[in-house]
Amino acid sequence: MNRNGHNAEKMKKYGSIALNGIFILTILLFVLDTQTPIDIKSQPIKSFTYYGFLVLTPIVLFWNLWVFKSLKSKLLGSALPVLAAVWIYIIGPMKIVFSSSAWRTQKVIYQNEHLSSKKIEFQMQDVGAFGYNRRTVEVTYLTDLFMIVRPAEIDVDENDDWVRIDQEVNELELKFP
Repeated sequence: MNRNGHNAEKMKKYGSIALNGIFILTILLFVLDTQTPIDIKSQPIKSFTYYGFLVLTPIVLFWNLWVFKSLKSKLLGSALPVLAAVWIYIIGPMKIVFSSSAWRTQKVIYQNEHLSSKKIEFQMQDVGAFGYNRRTVEVTYLTDLFMIVRPAEIDVDENDDWVRIDQEVNELELKFP
């Protein structure tokens, strides 16, 4: 094999590793956001996750079928993209697109007296032409990018751990310089 052929094979190998790695990352983030109490708070990361999941699935499937040489490699390389494609079909691509907006805090109603990252918030999610989803939830911020979300307690007023603060945040408000 000449030097150019060797370089092309090397580029395919590293391209496959990078493409499949990014695809696996989007799947892990998608599963984390949809199947666990952890929500993605950052809109760029959530958009990357949801749109990456939709767009990368067929790209990775066709790439792996084209690049891998042996039948065993083709089957192994196409298993995860095929499962992802079936999952997309079951959920529905439009539902995934409309869920790609991050939840935005409108009002912090209560804050935990002992843990400042734990709050009860009223949040809204922009779902495009369908308006907004609304929820009141107990949130524990892991970082600025991720949060753990639980249903809000019903008897918060009777609990000494919570302090009512009624702070307007309105993260949905457009900010112009």
